[in-house]
Amino acid sequence: MVHVLDGADIVVHRFDGTITHWSIGCENMYGWAREEAVGEKVHELLATKFSEPAENIRDQLKSRGFWQGEIIHRHKGGHDIHVASRCVLVNLPDGELTVIQTNSDVSALRQAQEAVKSREAHLSSILDTVPDAMVVIDHKGTVLSFSKAAEKLFGMPADQICGRNVSNLMPTPYREAHDGYIDHYIETGEKRIIGYGRVVTGQRADGSQFPMELHVGEATANGERIFTGFVRDLTSRFKIEEDLRQAQKMEAIGQLTGGLAHDFNNLLTVISGNLEMIEDKLPPGSLRDILNEAQAAAQDGAILTGQLLAFGRRQPLNPKHADLGQLLSGFSDLLRRTLGEDIRLSTVIDGSGLNVLVDSSQLQNAILNIALNARDAMPKGGSLTTTISRVHLDADYAKMYPEVRSGNFVLITMTDTGTGMTEEVRKRAIEPFFTTKEVGSGTGLGLSMVYGFVKQSGGHLQLYSEVGRGTTVRIYLPAVAGAKPREPALDQGAGESQLPCGDETVLVVEDDARVRRVAVARLASMGYTVREAENGRRALEVLQENDDIALLFTDIVMPGGITGDELAREVRVLRPDIAVLFTSGYSEPGLAGKGIVPGAQWLRKPYTAKELALKIRELLDAK
Repeated sequence: MVHVLDGADIVVHRFDGTITHWSIGCENMYGWAREEAVGEKVHELLATKFSEPAENIRDQLKSRGFWQGEIIHRHKGGHDIHVASRCVLVNLPDGELTVIQTNSDVSALRQAQEAVKSREAHLSSILDTVPDAMVVIDHKGTVLSFSKAAEKLFGMPADQICGRNVSNLMPTPYREAHDGYIDHYIETGEKRIIGYGRVVTGQRADGSQFPMELHVGEATANGERIFTGFVRDLTSRFKIEEDLRQAQKMEAIGQLTGGLAHDFNNLLTVISGNLEMIEDKLPPGSLRDILNEAQAAAQDGAILTGQLLAFGRRQPLNPKHADLGQLLSGFSDLLRRTLGEDIRLSTVIDGSGLNVLVDSSQLQNAILNIALNARDAMPKGGSLTTTISRVHLDADYAKMYPEVRSGNFVLITMTDTGTGMTEEVRKRAIEPFFTTKEVGSGTGLGLSMVYGFVKQSGGHLQLYSEVGRGTTVRIYLPAVAGAKPREPALDQGAGESQLPCGDETVLVVEDDARVRRVAVARLASMGYTVREAENGRRALEVLQENDDIALLFTDIVMPGGITGDELAREVRVLRPDIAVLFTSGYSEPGLAGKGIVPGAQWLRKPYTAKELALKIRELLDAK
């Protein structure tokens, strides 16, 4: 018996703790020799730390005759030892109570458990932080684990789905087919999702569905297969992609409509120019009336091309500093008369310093178009509220809308209480020629023109609408600092009835032969000597052959490798005193307005003989 006790990690002590036997195993375990330990109080020698009060342990020994549990002992070297201990109370023949205590060192086990707990806490922290949802299922499809991100994504707590089939996270028909996918894989080994990222449809607790990207991994735990799915919500990405596609589509349509307007403007220039020259040769009567009707139709065509150019962001703008609060307040009376008495109009100006750089007349036209749409959406009356405020769009907002840039903006919000739009109508509302009105009730260019104007002004347009709840149109225009500069004096000579003439030499550069003939004929009728060229290279040759050319009248978009602005720059190098007048079917006045060619002026096609005569005379008289 003594040999058995010596080989084991056993200590014998009286009920008061005095050690009477100290085995070799205890010497090895605790570092205390037998002669050092015997006679000492065991709990003092080993600095015992109990997992429960010592009185409870003594009471259990007396009442039950044994106790077992985990305690911590101190090694002679000073480090702690985790011990699994079992104590048995023995009543010796002499009547003395003795405790036989068997101890096992479980420090390595406890360290391993702590390491596992630490890794589990680390893994749990990662899974709770990672934005992708994680769902773990067994081979039967039962959910074993559901991360915090999964709870948020699917809108349900983990205890509501764990233990249930994962198909509850899927809509029909995927729900019914899911278990068959797993069985098919286990039977055949044919992979359909495992190891591959796939876009599938998920279903939230409220029944709403959403697109998600699913990656599934496989592992074996306790001899059974488990599958781990990582889920990423694609709702935001799909929305951004859809917005980007819409922006690209509108850009392509804008380029197309701008190109059509350019060519159409050239045709209108020929038509209106020839009609003007015919009119001068016709006596009053029915023929002149017919001609006037044709001229009116040509003017309507010019208005239509202007709307197309507005949508394509190529309309001529004259941006100036404006306080939108003052601008829209002064415009309210016109809106009120336009909307009628059964529509209540209100304007709210939130704050001051609502300054922007904008073409005021074009902005008023845009607001009028929105108001007219609101009126048509409220046939039985309603209200239209306009709010002007200053806002800041941050980088996060810009990420949601690819076409938006961050910064300070002045926001014009127009909200009506009309019939609203369906989602399909809202998506197409800014497309040119799209309209919900009857044939003959409009061109469908109202909102498309507003869209083009806002984009050309560096802003952003948003539409919000629900059927039966009205529509909100938001116009964001870049805010500017500083006071509004003084407006220049108006041109007092615009109303002259007699066309100003001259005898100077003008060089006309135009690639369209018909348009060129009209321009040459008009200028010749005004008394000017005219030289002509079909492209930029020929124009430079004509310039070198004629020293008396006083003005260059050139189209901007021309074939042959030299554009109108490039030609003007070269001409100014050769002849710095020549006046320059640009024209184009595209409306791009920025070339003249940005100082690329100092002193140059701009004339948009189609133009009248009077507009041409006034511009030519203005430039020549300024020399």
